[in-house]
Amino acid sequence: MKKLVLVLVAFTLIIASCSKGGGGSTPVTPTPPPVVVVAEPDIAFKVEVDSKEVDYTTYTAALSASQAVNVNVTTSPFPKDGVTIDVTVKKDIDNASIFSDTKLGTVAGTNPVTIANLAAGVPCTATVLVTSKTLDPVSKTYKSLSKTFKIARK
Repeated sequence: MKKLVLVLVAFTLIIASCSKGGGGSTPVTPTPPPVVVVAEPDIAFKVEVDSKEVDYTTYTAALSASQAVNVNVTTSPFPKDGVTIDVTVKKDIDNASIFSDTKLGTVAGTNPVTIANLAAGVPCTATVLVTSKTLDPVSKTYKSLSKTFKIARK
């Protein structure tokens, strides 16, 4: 009988020592890294007449009823969906609009615009609005910048 008890004890110890590996712990799932959201760059541009940036504090002299200007978008990197450029010119005396032009989906840095309908001796204010067509993932807006300059025909 001692042999039977000894065999049963040995058998119980062998069974108890043969458990599944891993110690019963569950595997840890690694936390994914946070998604990096990159904001769209701020809009930057300058308005040029005869390859020189206009002086935004004084009048630009036009020699005829029309004046060629360049809107140079210097945003870097350039918005992937392009920009919209709105140019409006209004008379200073009564705020009446004399010119407007919109360039949609522009993807070039240099954008020529010819302001027309300038009357001799009538001071005007030109407003240039450049708006990104790419939605900023951080602010959830379309970034834009507006600049104004004075213009008058001699």
